[in-house]
Order: sequence, then structure tokens, then C-alpha cells
Amino acid sequence: MSQLRFTTAGESHGPALVSVLEGMPAGVPLLAEHVDAELARRQQGYGRGRRMQIEKDHVEFLSGVRAGETVGSPIAMLIRNNDWKNWQDVMDAAPREGDPDPRRRAVTRVRPGHADLTGVLKYDRADARDILERASARETTARVAAAAICRRLLAEFDVRIGSHLVHLGGIDAARPDTLPEDLNAAADASPLRTLDASAEARMITLIDETKRAGNTLGGICEVVVDGLPVGLGSHVSWDRKLDGRLGQAMLSIPAVKGVEIGLGFETSRRTGADVHDEIELAPGRPLTGHTRRRTNRAGGLEGGMTTGEPLVVRVAMKPISTLMRPLETIDVAKSEPASAAAERSDVTAVPAMGVIAEAMAAFVLAQAFLEKFGGDSLGEMRRNYDGYLTRVGERIG
Repeated sequence: MSQLRFTTAGESHGPALVSVLEGMPAGVPLLAEHVDAELARRQQGYGRGRRMQIEKDHVEFLSGVRAGETVGSPIAMLIRNNDWKNWQDVMDAAPREGDPDPRRRAVTRVRPGHADLTGVLKYDRADARDILERASARETTARVAAAAICRRLLAEFDVRIGSHLVHLGGIDAARPDTLPEDLNAAADASPLRTLDASAEARMITLIDETKRAGNTLGGICEVVVDGLPVGLGSHVSWDRKLDGRLGQAMLSIPAVKGVEIGLGFETSRRTGADVHDEIELAPGRPLTGHTRRRTNRAGGLEGGMTTGEPLVVRVAMKPISTLMRPLETIDVAKSEPASAAAERSDVTAVPAMGVIAEAMAAFVLAQAFLEKFGGDSLGEMRRNYDGYLTRVGERIG
């Protein structure tokens, strides 16, 4: 398995988030603005809360980058939380003289659907803030930072990753037969990151109505990856199958409850003749070994490996668990019924989830690239990649 890995640290209202990416080869062009651009994309979307206006995320490289290139050592990044100044007395790591017990903004009225109650019981905490600050989707900022570097590596091999919203709160968005060449440029131009203007208008109306009702909405985004070569991943062991690894990565995103690859669940409703992609010769397509699938119902994966066709993954997010009209719950401090706590929240974060899903795809695919073409430098990796495509091209042609 590849040694590419990342870890994150930090709380939603702590001083900063930290992201450490280890295993990136030397020589990958990298500037802070490459990461900042992805952080800004994560903060967009109609229906977001006030936190998006407070935080203007910016990365500071602490190690692993010099003169605009990675150097092969772990890349450590710091992303400061602007809102920390308003939360120091709540989140300070040190005990403070005269500290109230509990501290201000303690959460004991645990929220249905959140990590609050389970975390309080598992970690034996009196205040659910010890749980929710880390369980918050704010943590995904650090993931997007690490994955932005993975995207830079993949871009060196002409791999393009994009996403768009295809469903929100019961409203489907039409998927065009041919996606835009620059999928993210088209999607990011929409406040909901959807390609269907008619559906977008109805979704915005629904978001406004849902906000007035103190409720929240979920939805589905589709991630599409172009430019992958045949043969990433493997069929030989369960933990090397790329579809399984992508599924785990997507399901690790807060509030994500479902993942489909290609036709996904629809394949169970069709016959084999209406599911499997017929194959034909196609000279001039080195990424697929000079073959073509006449359809792409498999979503670019067969047997746990890429086919060279576009990778298509759909990711489903449940409604956010913090409601402004709270659901019924219990107060763990008083052991009595209560209304759930109401933290500052979004009506929906599905458009941003698409960007986070892109990030998780970028990380898994960068891992797979390094497993297949690995090297200590980008140049060594490129030589391995070119040699592989040459050999694949000789097999069928």
C-alpha cells in the first residue's frame, strides 16, 4: 500500500486547524494559492450559515514546501480560525482562574443525528462540546487542504476532478448528456453548484422556505474524474479494491450516508444486458489500452480497478442535524426530556459536500497513482507512468 497519508487536528472553534500530508514526492509545483482556491470553493453554496462569512480560510505552509515545490518531506499546514477570538474562554486548553463549571456554552441537550450523545457516553464527558467541536464539518477544511496538494500531483498527469449537485431536498437536477469540459467552472458559477438552472430556482425557493421553518435539507452530488489510466487499484485483495476505498473515503465525510459508483443501486433493478458495458477496439486511446466501453454504467471501475473511462461517484448527504426548531431529546446533565441545543448551522451544505467529496477522491486516487507509479520525485513517477502507458499500448492495437 502507498505511504501517502494525511492526518488532521483542531476543533471548530479552536485557534486553528492543522493538516499534515506525508508521502508526497518531491518536485510537485505548489503555492499557497493552489490550496486557498480549494478552501474558498468549500465555503460556497446557497443555504450556508454565518460561519462562512466569518472564516476566510488561508493556508500557511510550516514544512515540506520550498521555493514553490514539494521537497519530499511531510507537508504541514496551518489554517487559523478567525472566530477563535470569540471563543477563547470556552475553548482554552489551559484551566483558567475563576473558570465556571461548566464553562460558558456547555452543551448537555444532545442533538439527534449528531455525535453528541454517543460521544459523551463513549468518552465519558459531561459537556458535549468536547465531542461536537471535533465532530464538526469544520474539520473537512483540513482535509480539503491536504487533498488540494493531491490534486496538484494528479494535474501533472492531466487528471481532472469535478463535481455538481444532482439532487436537493426532493428536487432532481437534470444531468446533461455531455458534461462541460471544465465541470467545476460551470458548477461553481451556480450558487448551488448545479448545471440545471430551472431546478436551481426551485431549490433556492425550497431552501428559503426550509430556513423559515427552522429545518434542514440533504441532497446528492456527483463527482466525475477524467484522465485516469486503466489499472489503478487491484482485484487481488479486499483492501486494495479502489471502489471500496472510495466508498470508505466518501462515507467518512460528516453526514454522508450513501455512495454509488456508476449506476449504483439501479444495477440491482436491471438485467445484465442492461448493466454491463460492451467493449470495442478504439485506437488512439492509450489510457484505456486502445479500447472503449460503449457505455459507462460501471462508472469507470471494474473488478476494483479503473478502466480508463471517466470515474463517476454519487454521494448522498443527510440533512444537517442542527435544527433551528430543535427536535426532542434529553438533557444528559439533568436526565430529563429537553429540546436539542441549537448551534449556529447551515440550512444545507450539499454544494460544499461536493467539493469535499472531490477532495476525498483526489486523496484516494493520488494514493493509487503512487502505488502504481511511485517514486521519490515527480520526474521518477512520470517516467514510470510513461513506461506503463507505452506497454499498455503495445498489448492491443
